[in-house]
Amino acid sequence: MAAASSTPSPDHMRLLVKVARMYHERGVRQPEIAAHLHMSQPRVSRLLKEAADRGVVRTVVVSPEGVHAELEEALVERYGLRDAVVVEVEGAGIDVIPALAAATATYLDATLKGGDVIGVSSWSATLLEAVKVMRAKTPSVAHEVVQLVGGSGSPEVQLHATRLTSRLAELTGARPVFAPSAALVGSRELRDLLAREPEMAEAMRAWSRLTLALLGIGSLDPSPLLRRSGNAITLEDQRQLKELGAVGDVCARYFDIEGNPVDASFNDRLIGIAPDRLRAVERRIGVAGGIDKVAAIRGAARGAWINVLITDADVARRLLNN
Repeated sequence: MAAASSTPSPDHMRLLVKVARMYHERGVRQPEIAAHLHMSQPRVSRLLKEAADRGVVRTVVVSPEGVHAELEEALVERYGLRDAVVVEVEGAGIDVIPALAAATATYLDATLKGGDVIGVSSWSATLLEAVKVMRAKTPSVAHEVVQLVGGSGSPEVQLHATRLTSRLAELTGARPVFAPSAALVGSRELRDLLAREPEMAEAMRAWSRLTLALLGIGSLDPSPLLRRSGNAITLEDQRQLKELGAVGDVCARYFDIEGNPVDASFNDRLIGIAPDRLRAVERRIGVAGGIDKVAAIRGAARGAWINVLITDADVARRLLNN
């Protein structure tokens, strides 16, 4: 075979093109090409490789409609993410939830390999929907599924939060670890007291073992689910957060547009994973979409609260345009 760096003869180039067209355009298998052209199969293989080396064959990946590989790569580069998943969605607000949930379920199905300790923020409607459509994994792909923030609230919504943790544990073959306390309590002293309760202490110890965190990203205005839970911050707290420049939260830890934590007055009354502990988790998957979440998602990405983002195409474009 002629070296790729040398100038081949016209006859050799014609042979390269003939073999390449038979294989790539007509779908003829290498043994059949060898028989048809009366040459050995190893030579056919060498000619195909040379055709690629010389640029006779160029591989072009064409993304189907609704697949946004370029947006995903741009988000990874812009925000220093490990990975990004961008989905096409029609509509806004809660309309984005089913598509994001399906993408999250698919992502977890593909990337959970075994032995993970998964932390989950329990007040995300999208994550609740994701576990409904996720397939069970066999054999087990996780060791534990752990609540990352206190969960007790109204009985109706608390049931959803408990189901999220228990169902994700069931699907992954893991042991569920619940955080049996309100997310926001009346005083720092009460928080410290509740943290010493055996079941709550067990959950807090599990936070140090996390290998993956599955996170909703909240805007400053509490979601309907959070409002119904009894864990929503007050209007006075919201006003204070706005004055501090807060744009969103992860696990009830609020941050500004640059991702810096804000010193909210209720931080010392919150039962949930600490920011430094959360950002030490190897994979932090943020799932959020809708135009009203752009600032919160931007802050979460800039502040490394997340390092994997699952969002919709409209949000992705806005994250890249500013």
